[in-house]
Amino acid sequence: MSEFWIYFNTGLRHVLDINAYDHVLFLIALTIPYAFKDWQRVLLLVTLFTVGHTMALLLSVYGLIQIKVNLVEFLIPITILITAVFHLFTAGKNSKKESISFIALVTLFFGIIHGLGFSNYFNTILPGNATAKLLPLLEFALGIEAAQIIVVLIVLILSYIVQTVFRFSKRDWTLVMSAFVIGVVLPMIIESEIWGR
Repeated sequence: MSEFWIYFNTGLRHVLDINAYDHVLFLIALTIPYAFKDWQRVLLLVTLFTVGHTMALLLSVYGLIQIKVNLVEFLIPITILITAVFHLFTAGKNSKKESISFIALVTLFFGIIHGLGFSNYFNTILPGNATAKLLPLLEFALGIEAAQIIVVLIVLILSYIVQTVFRFSKRDWTLVMSAFVIGVVLPMIIESEIWGR
């Protein structure tokens, strides 16, 4: 049971690490347009992101995929930017009209990209062969899912407070938060090592 908590906590800390805020930033961008009444859709998207993240780690553990760290570190903020820009341009529109299958597929794909960013580190912290890494990987994934739900709950609570107490419209909240995320993520893209500076 203690091993479960080790990997579960590693998953929690992976998401909630203040120095590696890209994961939180993506979750903020993903959750911005939703409210508590949309909890099923949000939970589905968050879980698909975890599945994508875990798939990338599995592919890496079994040596089926390897990708340059610089490229992944560049693609991660790009996924955040795309998500925030999408919500910026769809702010105020009814989210029920969006094709959930398209958004779900994109979220799964973005989860794979984010998982690849952690794959090298994950392979170094886990001893043994690929089969021995399977259970710790699932425990780690549960920690990620729990941390993501915590982040999403915080975003939904903030959204509720801003829209009810401070009388922001849903559209204004989405515009402001999308712009905030874009403002934070653009320097990450500009300062990326992929540019060879």
